[in-house]
Amino acid sequence: MNHAAIQAPSPWVTRFSHLVPERARVLDVAGGYGRHSEHFLKRNCTVVTVDIDTAAIESIASRLPTVLAIQADIEHGPWPLIDAQGKPQLFDAVVVTNYLWRPLMPTLLASLGIGGVLIYETFAQGNEGLGKPSRPDFLLRRGELLEVCKDMQIVAFEEGFLDSPPRIVQRIVSVNGALTGTASPHPLL
Repeated sequence: MNHAAIQAPSPWVTRFSHLVPERARVLDVAGGYGRHSEHFLKRNCTVVTVDIDTAAIESIASRLPTVLAIQADIEHGPWPLIDAQGKPQLFDAVVVTNYLWRPLMPTLLASLGIGGVLIYETFAQGNEGLGKPSRPDFLLRRGELLEVCKDMQIVAFEEGFLDSPPRIVQRIVSVNGALTGTASPHPLL
């Protein structure tokens, strides 16, 4: 895949990326060919991405050599980002789009440092009538991200139909602890 064919970052991610301070440590989960990795790299962040797709990881490694691109099966293998104490490494932001693996949710939340921002967007129930994914395993239940993030500060939440391409999504931005990020709070919009 050439660089020109890579999709633009999700508008949801770009809309709330200002909550992630420059020079933050960002984890791009199931990051594919790096559309969000590149976005945060341009914001002077340190970026780590993990994906099962070897071609995608090789593409990122060649195009964005400062991104730590890790090929791993995060559904059937061990979590590849563990610290010396055996706990998930901490990040200032975790970004996930178009991906759902429910058993990984606790690990993703545990990967957020205090003040860390979760930006999550994926398909939800109702999408089965519009196309793929259509299996319940890959579709969020109504309000599911609100439940997952119930102990965090919710910055934004949306659930519903998007038209280009037609799909049903659920998306959330939440903060682990106080919404500060830097010495002065960021405006939300």
